[in-house]
Amino acid sequence: MVILVAAMRRLSRPALPVTASAAERASPTTTGSSVPSFVYRITKYDPADRDEHGGYIGAEDSTSDHGPVEAAYLEAVAAFAEDTGVDRLAIREPGLPGHVHFGREPTIDGYGLAGLFPPDLAGFHDGAEVTVPIGLELVRGMLRDHGAWCRLAVEDRFDVQVDWDQYVYVSSDKACERAMARTRALGLFPERLQASPYEGDFDEPGVQRPADEDFWARLRWSVAMRHAVLLEEGYLHNASRWHRLTEHTLDAVRGRLAPRAQLTVWPDLSTDVDAVLASLPDEGTVEFVWEDEDGVLSSALADDSEYRQLAAHVAGARAAMALPWALDERHPLFTAVLPDSDGVLRARWRTESTPSDRNWAFLKTLHRGQICTGTVTEIADFGVTFVDIGGFTAMINIPELSWRPFEHPSDIVAIGQEISAEILDVDLVRERVVLSLKALHKDPMPSFVRQVGQITNGVVTKLVPFGAFVRIEDREDGLEGLVHLTELADGHAVRPEDVVQVGDALTVKIVEVDPSRRRITLSHRQALASGER
Repeated sequence: MVILVAAMRRLSRPALPVTASAAERASPTTTGSSVPSFVYRITKYDPADRDEHGGYIGAEDSTSDHGPVEAAYLEAVAAFAEDTGVDRLAIREPGLPGHVHFGREPTIDGYGLAGLFPPDLAGFHDGAEVTVPIGLELVRGMLRDHGAWCRLAVEDRFDVQVDWDQYVYVSSDKACERAMARTRALGLFPERLQASPYEGDFDEPGVQRPADEDFWARLRWSVAMRHAVLLEEGYLHNASRWHRLTEHTLDAVRGRLAPRAQLTVWPDLSTDVDAVLASLPDEGTVEFVWEDEDGVLSSALADDSEYRQLAAHVAGARAAMALPWALDERHPLFTAVLPDSDGVLRARWRTESTPSDRNWAFLKTLHRGQICTGTVTEIADFGVTFVDIGGFTAMINIPELSWRPFEHPSDIVAIGQEISAEILDVDLVRERVVLSLKALHKDPMPSFVRQVGQITNGVVTKLVPFGAFVRIEDREDGLEGLVHLTELADGHAVRPEDVVQVGDALTVKIVEVDPSRRRITLSHRQALASGER
């Protein structure tokens, strides 16, 4: 059958043999958090019934008995919570079964959450607090492989992890001697460990992007530009909801998101549903996302044996897309994880980094006024120069290449040239970095402000209908000023070429220097008058 769930596609915990070493392997969702210093493993397996490799060879079943042994586990966890002094627990990294269920018992309707949370699972999310009795019911469901799982914790004080095959790990910031004794009295076997198998830092490389105001500004701009129109909300591990975004609905969608959700931004669906169905791979599993005639977005997991049923199920859909099962084969626009209301990102799960996410992480290391080095990669026909600065392409607009006049950017830089430049702007919304090459050099124009009124010699470089440009610095890229047609001669001149030619030497008076407008006004007529005096 087609499975009508939208999955986050991270594999569930793999099935493990009943051995101490296997039970100590860490879940992929436990990332980057400190574990309280007193760590205990609780099992129903007598250490005397292990072989020389630590494998259990006794008669105990590796599934829950749904009876007194299970009750003993719950009472033991409660004893450790009491010894630690906690009466409420936070749900961390909650999830539901994926496309494949590895548990030794089948999942049940509601995944063991019925009666604990409403049908929409409101309140079952990362960071949600529950009482210890509710937490024990969650432990019961995990012992029975009902489907839902999570970690239960009080930050830096207490932590409960239910592993495969009835291994339970409890960490506390206190030595729980009474709980240890109570657990033994219940017929279980508690062991003190040097470290929790969940203590390691399993973070993926890089920094997780938060859904902060910069993210929402980027998303709002992308929606306005029609680059992005769909938002996938991963509210649990292996469960997500889809939202269509417009400039008018974005804020409302944002307000309905589950706390600490993983957010994935996508372009629009294809309106050619038949073509999407025809493009499904010959083998493997896909997630099929579609929009029905009423505008409702849904998704389903289907493998190649279910395509016919899938096609019948989505008949009448007005748009669709098919996504590969493997995360690294998907290509969303950008992703993030919701921080808490105070702006702190406490969720430990990660989104699969996209090029845009990597750009964001790099841009967050930059700031205005910073000096960076890079390599010129392109000089565009419209004049903008592109520079690679650590894998990100920044830009230098024509006016920022040099204080001095030039004909073409290639007069200043060359492709492959390594340059240093100052960062003028870092735009996280449009993912742009603007550089200035000239900012690292002294502006020569202010020195001419002090020369206003002086007479100097120059060379005519260009004639225009309204006058002549004259270079007044003795260098090829020297600054130029304009001698207006009315200032070229005492008499009336119709055209500048009636008075001067390009290359002529010309004596001029510096009349005005405007650094902000990059203009120097010259006069040949006033220079001649000054000479006569």
